[in-house]
Amino acid sequence: MTIVTHFKLLGFPLHPYAIVPVFCLALLCYIVTITGNILIISIVWLNRKLQRPMYFFLCNLAIIDICFITTTVPNWLKDILSKEKSLSVFACLAQSYFFFLSGTAEFLILAVMSVDRYLAICFPLQYATVINRVFCIKVTIGVWLGSFSSIFFTSYLIMTLKFCFSEINHFICDVGPLLKNACINTAHIEKCVLVSSSVVIISFLVTFISYINIIIAVAKISSRRKERIISTCSSHAVAVSLVYGSCMFMYSQPKNHNSFRYKYVSIMNTVIVPMLNPFIYTLRNQNVKEIVNTKYLKHLKMQ
Repeated sequence: MTIVTHFKLLGFPLHPYAIVPVFCLALLCYIVTITGNILIISIVWLNRKLQRPMYFFLCNLAIIDICFITTTVPNWLKDILSKEKSLSVFACLAQSYFFFLSGTAEFLILAVMSVDRYLAICFPLQYATVINRVFCIKVTIGVWLGSFSSIFFTSYLIMTLKFCFSEINHFICDVGPLLKNACINTAHIEKCVLVSSSVVIISFLVTFISYINIIIAVAKISSRRKERIISTCSSHAVAVSLVYGSCMFMYSQPKNHNSFRYKYVSIMNTVIVPMLNPFIYTLRNQNVKEIVNTKYLKHLKMQ
């Protein structure tokens, strides 16, 4: 068989009249995501009231979301308007690597944010002394190192593969469709992918246990403080539900699953969730809302 040098991403079958509207919608989602996350970073960076661990980790989530959506959407936008829809093997492998690197980092930072909320609510005195800026920086470095190390060996094995088939039935270079194009049996790599995904499972368990403890702690405190805690934690809980929900649906499908449905759920995971995160964390977070209303919206009205 001939070794392929380029892949053809089949993407979504679009009617000619739908190409421009779909392109504009995808571009709008990308611009909103980038703008929203940059605004979150700017708001936190410029306001001393938000110079706290919780918002430091929120900035990291915003950076990860920017990286996550940038690995896939720009190429997808190109493919929507292009007839060839081709991507070199190297570019496809690079996209797959950075997609899973930033995806894994997102799961880990969500787990870190859950633990941060658990410690702040259940151990407020110890939290104030232990969780400082240096500690937060170390944790963030640990998130990226953990993401890199968890996918390194699997990514190395995928990069050594030769591919005999050129068509990928997806709009991104996802691991599943990519391995189907290999010239050899990839069962050993699929096992490595499963082992790598244990990081996601562990991060989910950490998040779940943290929230169980938060719920138990909140049930014991006064109603006034309870409202503020719920306001702070609910935004993170919604983001966690969206990320884990869409991801679990995608990767729990059997091998003979409906690829068309899989691709549509992938849009939820790769485009919609990163776009919604800035809105979730600003609209449902009391501190961020107060700063936006008092400083920025008031300033705009005066102009």
